[in-house]
Amino acid sequence: MNILENLDFATAFKDLSPELLAGMKTVLGATVCGFFLALVLGTLIALGRISKIKLLDRILVIFLEIIRGTPLVVQLVYMYYVVPLILSLIAQFWIPEYQVNFNAFTAGTIALGINYGAYLSEVIRSAIIAVDRGQLEAALALGYTNRQAMWSIVIPQAGRIALPTFGNYIIMMLKDTSLLAFITVYELLLRTQAYASQTFLTIESYTLLALAYLVLSLPMAQVVRMLERRLGRHV
Repeated sequence: MNILENLDFATAFKDLSPELLAGMKTVLGATVCGFFLALVLGTLIALGRISKIKLLDRILVIFLEIIRGTPLVVQLVYMYYVVPLILSLIAQFWIPEYQVNFNAFTAGTIALGINYGAYLSEVIRSAIIAVDRGQLEAALALGYTNRQAMWSIVIPQAGRIALPTFGNYIIMMLKDTSLLAFITVYELLLRTQAYASQTFLTIESYTLLALAYLVLSLPMAQVVRMLERRLGRHV
């Protein structure tokens, strides 16, 4: 009963709301940038895997196994702490004493993009394969090059097929931005932890944190459902 009597959601909401709003901007920024990188990387990997270059396919399979076989949080830490050191060592062959540095947000966004790009590559590859091959052959017969036919005819249709899945993945990425706290990105979770440790308003702080993620993710989920319904009517 003492815990219930001491709850102070009004104070927590008043003090924490500005921090949560600032954290939402960081989360949305990381999600948009990370997902754009994931789409580009996923598309390139998918095209590489369906190409006729066997060596490229094998290299990409090894890359995918590494990314999908390690936790995202480990990849975030590796990108923030280890990759700059490796790049610095390589750079010193040309520029002595040159140091590569990533800020936490950049490292986190790149790691998110690589991780989700690995998973989206299979979605995109499956969507490309699902497009009727007759359309590619018809485009080639009309004088398109293979590259032109792929980018003008096949990939737009594959994107339409994969669009609902993209929506689900972007919501997952938004929630996974909470892992950026492990590399000191001052997003929603880290801001809430700092406030809760200072005020001891633990229940109130983390409840507001959960609501903040719901405010971000629920509208996205509704948009995804709407897209699925619209696309379903035209199948």
